Amino acid sequence: MATSISASAFLGSWATSSIAGEDHIILQAKAAPPHVRVARPVRPRPMMKNVNEGKGIFAPLVVITRNIVGKKRFNQLRGKAIALHSQVITEFCKSIGADSKQRQGLIRLAKKNGEKLGFLA
Repeated sequence: MATSISASAFLGSWATSSIAGEDHIILQAKAAPPHVRVARPVRPRPMMKNVNEGKGIFAPLVVITRNIVGKKRFNQLRGKAIALHSQVITEFCKSIGADSKQRQGLIRLAKKNGEKLGFLA
């Protein structure tokens, strides 16, 4: 193994150092492999769907209304109804002196009940 390094190599200059023959090839092979970026597989985003979709007492009425009115307009009306109901719950909580944690619990309960009854079909 023949290696010759000049005095300036110890001063931080790589340009003047030389590694002879096969040693140079072996050191290049042992060098770190180039970084290869591997793209992560694209997963479809999970859809937020109602577990009870199509079930519940009011589900058929909701589906018929959505088909008549149109999906965009129906979602606007549904959003307004949900906002109004949340305001009613908030006013009720203010009148009885419930804190915000209890209010959030009531709103979540209203959502669960709406799912079970078919309002969110």
